[in-house]
Amino acid sequence: MLPCPNPPSLFLLLITLICSFFSAVSTAQQPSSDNDWPRWRGPGGAGQWKAPENIQLDWANQKPELVWKQPIGASYSGIAVVGNQIFTMDRQANEQTSEDALAGNERIVSFDRQTGRKLWDFSYAAHYKDLDYNKGPRVTPTVHQGRVYTLGAVGHLTCLEAQTGKMLWQRDLVAEEKAKVPMWGFAGSPLVINDTQLIVHAALQPNGCYAAFDCRDGKEIWRSGADPAGYTAPVLIKNGEHQQLVGWTPKHVVGMSPLNGEIQWKIPYEVTYGVSIATPLYKQGHILVCGYWEGSKLIKLSDDLQQAELVWEENEYLRGLMSQPLHRKDHVYLLDKQHGIVCFNLITGKVRWTDKNQLTPRGRNPQATLVWVNNSEHAMCLNAEGELVVTSLRPTGYNEISRHKLVDFTWAHPAYSGDLVFARDDEKLVCFRIPTKVSSSK
Repeated sequence: MLPCPNPPSLFLLLITLICSFFSAVSTAQQPSSDNDWPRWRGPGGAGQWKAPENIQLDWANQKPELVWKQPIGASYSGIAVVGNQIFTMDRQANEQTSEDALAGNERIVSFDRQTGRKLWDFSYAAHYKDLDYNKGPRVTPTVHQGRVYTLGAVGHLTCLEAQTGKMLWQRDLVAEEKAKVPMWGFAGSPLVINDTQLIVHAALQPNGCYAAFDCRDGKEIWRSGADPAGYTAPVLIKNGEHQQLVGWTPKHVVGMSPLNGEIQWKIPYEVTYGVSIATPLYKQGHILVCGYWEGSKLIKLSDDLQQAELVWEENEYLRGLMSQPLHRKDHVYLLDKQHGIVCFNLITGKVRWTDKNQLTPRGRNPQATLVWVNNSEHAMCLNAEGELVVTSLRPTGYNEISRHKLVDFTWAHPAYSGDLVFARDDEKLVCFRIPTKVSSSK
């Protein structure tokens, strides 16, 4: 018979169990916050910053202030923010790198949001054989219910505990599933749907252009499609009670069932060099995809999302590459490869204006990350030169308000959290505080 603990011991045991329970709950699922930027393009992937109401967008008298700076390795990986943690990826040398420049480790790393102190990192070997633009991983980490999900450039699908960096599971999709790595590596950030499935665009063989994995243990649930992998993740769209995954491969725009991956419709769109990069945009019952050489296409969906038809296509002014377009009140704002920011009507495709390359210089691979500020016409734009630009985007024209240098050359997507912006280049991760308006005294 086990001895019965005395009352003080019983009390301490009870307190310990309660504390352990709440600690486990905290580790498993951090509550969401308006300050979180938990995935590619922020909450819901909407590309909208929930900025403080008193945020100052005119920086003529007060510039953004550097809060902290930390060294980091090279990468195209974007930044995620949940709670008091920052998450991103980079590439580090390992013991084989001196003999083989393509050898190295991919690293997932977390920093303290307020101080920049490194909290943990997790590394694994990743050889970049035959990978063009081979300086580092591409995806933005996806943080969901206390877990961090990443897809490495050459197919390592990883799940870590967010607070500690402990590996919960990892799949080498190339070794295990014969996934075919595209020329520039896997770049579509993992997508969590219905809290249970992790969707990746990784061309498993055979017939695994898209695949769903169990968030808990990484076991495959379904796979779908025979197309090769492009560089963007699918999106989950909703119309009433209907849900659908929409993806853009190098050969088609496709609609799939989230339950089993069944392809419900597809529209041909074969792109040069397979550069299906920008995430499909679902607005006003239509899907918009924007390509570099072949231009943009608008696809109308039926109310039940089961049928699709091409509405228009344009390849003179609407040729996006990596930059994600923004939509507001019937109009879309897209960084075209030649004309700069272009404003056009979503339904008709009619061009209203171009900014004539004011936001970012014209170049071979123009890039700028565009994010709306709250529900306003103002947008934050981090261009490839590392300049954070505040603009007003409206159908009547482009207006620049402020501009400030944050980092050196970068294609990595920044993150916004409260009055802070986080950005990176190939050597440093920085945190800047955006000025706020001082309330007038009564």
